[in-house]
Amino acid sequence: MLGLKLATDPRWANIANGNLEEILTDHAYCEQKAATNAISMIVSFGNYSDLVEAMIALAQEELQHFAMVHAKILERGWVLGKERKDEYVIELYNFVRKGHKRHIVLIDRLLFGAMIEARSCERFRILSENIQDSDLAEFYRELMISEANHYTLFIGFARKYAEGEDVEKRWQEFLDYEASIIANYGKRETMHG
Repeated sequence: MLGLKLATDPRWANIANGNLEEILTDHAYCEQKAATNAISMIVSFGNYSDLVEAMIALAQEELQHFAMVHAKILERGWVLGKERKDEYVIELYNFVRKGHKRHIVLIDRLLFGAMIEARSCERFRILSENIQDSDLAEFYRELMISEANHYTLFIGFARKYAEGEDVEKRWQEFLDYEASIIANYGKRETMHG
């Protein structure tokens, strides 16, 4: 369903298992950034009422996920700590077209969101199947479903607002670009790193 061109190296699960505190902290900040991205979509594209409604709901859900991850951190006696940069997301954002007609930027921002959700969904699946902490394995199984729904949401809006733009071709370009950069990641105890 996700169409990712390069799967995460299964050894990443071993890295994650080795430092669950870091994985959870990084994950919490990923959820915060996802909520921020949804709010940014509202600010940038406020004239698309159905998109605004969907992004309001998404921002609320992502913030709820942040709270859930934070609770898992506290349950284990850890603290959230400082924000982590997500080099993968920064590199992926470089592929978003800027300075074009508004609907082209909108499509790329939506595909950018879809790509992050697709890769997160894949990573959550790996964690749910490989993590040694049974509570977290179930937690990530549930979140994997949410990420798949978010991926579908973003792709659906990109298709809806295509205005003659070949969204499927552009999505394939995103998949190719993402495959070229994800090869450099999966070696650290972060969600995308």
